[in-house]
Parts: sequence; structure tokens; C-alpha cells
Amino acid sequence: MSKSMKTAMNLKQFMLRQEVLKLYRDLIRTINKVPDESSRNELRQWLREDFKANKNQTDEIQIKMSIQIGLRSLKELSNSLELSGNLESNKKS
Repeated sequence: MSKSMKTAMNLKQFMLRQEVLKLYRDLIRTINKVPDESSRNELRQWLREDFKANKNQTDEIQIKMSIQIGLRSLKELSNSLELSGNLESNKKS
């Protein structure tokens, strides 16, 4: 089997990859709003290490579970920043 055949992704894998990349970008954007520089750096380091540790994950169910955990973490961080007054709410009351 050629190298290009091994690395080709099907549509489902491509869509999951796009979802993971979007989550990573959203987390980085939110982390950049953390006011304390040392906390911001620590969060960035944690994020990089966590994504690198799961870089070679191929099990679709495990990837989806990791995405859900990441989305939950993003929501918690956003809520914490919003409560501390460092993030504007996008919701209309």
C-alpha cells in the first residue's frame, strides 16, 4: 500500500478533523482572554500537551468523546471569564 493511500481520509475523518481544529482555535481564542499572563501561559501549555497526546487517536468514538469534553471545558472557561467580567456575553437577555 502506498504512503498516500495510508494517509487519505474519508469524509467522516475529514469532518472530525475539522471539528477538532475548530475546537482548538476556539479554546486558544478564549484562553487569550484570560487576564493573568501566567495562567494564560499555563492554559496554553496544557492545551498543546493535551492535543499532542491525542494527536494519533484513530478511534472515532474516542475522538467524539474528547471533542465533547473539550466543548464542555470551553464552555466552563467562557462562563468563568464572563462571570469575572473578562468576556462579553454573546447571548441576548
